Order: sequence, then structure tokens, then C-alpha cells
Amino acid sequence: MAKVMTKNKVTTQGYFIKRMRDSGFNVVRVYNNYSKGDIRSWTVAVNPKTDSIFITCCDNGEWPWRGLFEIDDQGQKFPKGFYINTDSMEVIIKHFLEFNITQEYLNNCDGRQREK
Repeated sequence: MAKVMTKNKVTTQGYFIKRMRDSGFNVVRVYNNYSKGDIRSWTVAVNPKTDSIFITCCDNGEWPWRGLFEIDDQGQKFPKGFYINTDSMEVIIKHFLEFNITQEYLNNCDGRQREK
């Protein structure tokens, strides 16, 4: 099955990164070239200089593999083998806040204050 990505979906890497950054997290792209038979779509790192949390999106368009995110920091803050299955960015952000992940760039854009 071909992986089809549309705009403004939690499983779209660009949208995911934008929403996480808008929520104050430092997010960088890690990888997005998995093989066709792989359910993984892309991987990003959150707060790479401090928390180094890797998020891998697993998505083939159908439940239970639609909107499944593996959260991996080797058990530092999240338990090992932690997954979130959701179509909502708010759920992901809520989990990050509940696990006390620092919003390093809240109201900050590349060292400058955001204009009001």
C-alpha cells in the first residue's frame, strides 16, 4: 500500500514539527526515507541537546497503524516501549507536558522574542 500524506494531519512530518515547535519544543528532522514495506514513515528528535527524545511515526493509513507514534528516550523520562495512538496533536503535547519535557523555546524564536 502506498503511503499517502496530506496536509495538516498529525502524521504529516512538516505539520507535526510545526505544531511541536509552536508549543515550545525544539524539534529536528532525523529520517524520512524508510522502505515501502516498512510501517514507519518518519522520525524526529525533540529537544536534541537536552532530552534527546526520538518520535517515530508509524502510519499505513489504517488502524491500528494510523497515528501510532513510538516515543523513545531509552527510559529516561518516558517508559521504554511507550507508544501514543492518536490523530490529535493535543494528545501528544499533553503527554510531553505530563512527563515534564521542557518547552525550551516557548515564546522564543532563534534567540529572539516573538513579536506581539
